[in-house]
Amino acid sequence: MSFLIALGALALLMFVAYRGYSVILFAPVCALLAVLLTDPVAVPAMFTGLFMDKMVGFVKLYFPVFLLGAVFGKVVELSGFSKSIVASVIKIVGRERAMLSIVLVCAVLTYGGVSLFVVVFAVYPFAAEMFKQGGIPKRLIPGTIALGAFTFTMDSLPGSPQIQNIIPTTFFKTDTWAAPWLGVIGAIFILIIGLAYLEWRRKAAAAKGEGYGEGHTNEPEPVATEKLPNAFIALLPLLVVGVMNKLLVTAIPAYYGKTYEVKLAMAKPLVTQVTAIQAIWAVEGALLLGIITVLIFAFKPVAQKFAEGTKAAVGGSLLASMNTAAEYGFGAVIAALPGFLVIQSALSAIPNPLVNEAISVTVLAGITGSASGGMSIALAAMADQFIAAAQAANIPLEVLHRIASMASGGMDTLPHNGAVITLLTVTGLTHKTSYGDIFAVTCIKTIAVFFVIGVYYLTGIV
Repeated sequence: MSFLIALGALALLMFVAYRGYSVILFAPVCALLAVLLTDPVAVPAMFTGLFMDKMVGFVKLYFPVFLLGAVFGKVVELSGFSKSIVASVIKIVGRERAMLSIVLVCAVLTYGGVSLFVVVFAVYPFAAEMFKQGGIPKRLIPGTIALGAFTFTMDSLPGSPQIQNIIPTTFFKTDTWAAPWLGVIGAIFILIIGLAYLEWRRKAAAAKGEGYGEGHTNEPEPVATEKLPNAFIALLPLLVVGVMNKLLVTAIPAYYGKTYEVKLAMAKPLVTQVTAIQAIWAVEGALLLGIITVLIFAFKPVAQKFAEGTKAAVGGSLLASMNTAAEYGFGAVIAALPGFLVIQSALSAIPNPLVNEAISVTVLAGITGSASGGMSIALAAMADQFIAAAQAANIPLEVLHRIASMASGGMDTLPHNGAVITLLTVTGLTHKTSYGDIFAVTCIKTIAVFFVIGVYYLTGIV
């Protein structure tokens, strides 16, 4: 019965998210309903002492990353740098290679620190124009954008500033550059297989005589031909984020040491465990320097719309971080119930620690419809177990980091995923017409995790 209660709470949260209801509202409802059915008297204590404690703890750690990432993406957009990057990649790759162009554009923007949601809005007008000119069905646009933005640059490539690559650092005491070769191998696998799949879909449509199509909704205005910023200057803020992230990861512990005390006029010194949060500090510092770089080179266009633009960025970051934090609190409550022990025991029965971690993370990411939320739930409940098993098998914690990060971006993009819903809404398409390709990309991404695990065991490469 306890197992059914825990499973029912997970299913209910997935159902309400799929129906479009707020996770912030229903995560505590679903969690406390499970507590009510298990031990009614414990409901208030579990809400205040566990759900809210974990939710606030997540916000404390990660909200600055969400905020700075959203602001960075917005100033890159307001400066015209994102349009310049898109136009330059298309010019280099060629308009006849529409799918490859859009995938690479999305990859450059997301790896440079631009929010996934901002990338969708920035790239869609160009994708629509190129697909129309190339006679490629519009229904293939979501799958193409998903491959470029939601996969290898989000959590596979080392150094990615996306939140899915940051969360494991606090559990495994690693940094965002963990297991670089495995990450690169996984990224290449996803890119090659993903592009082959999209090209197969394009050729199949062309063989049937299917073109872009007519009667579409949310068709964008033609892409403006105004003078765009220099492409090298446009890329500079993204390079600053990547380079400074790497440098700060090394510089912060060297400067502050393992712990840092602040005394000032306080009665009790403030002691910070630097090793636990150095990766978060590094990403925050890199994003801040990226924002400053944009302002240096494009102050005038950014300043004109900075007030309204940052309001939207702050609102978006609040919503994204609170959604994930609510799911984190939900996971903590479910993990404390007797029924979760049954789930944990079943997952623990998987003998291989990396396979165990990959399945646990991707299953919970799929259930919650969130890569960061599902990974947070899994690691909060089972990180110690994963670490112990890995150490017993002499597996570096960097490998645990990379597998957890990649697995979070596997089955997370089920139909109720917020990014999927946003992507389909922006492109004016539906689950019926376009989700099949997004799901195919999801499957490719999931397979890549186990491919990388196989590569590690065969070669020992990290």
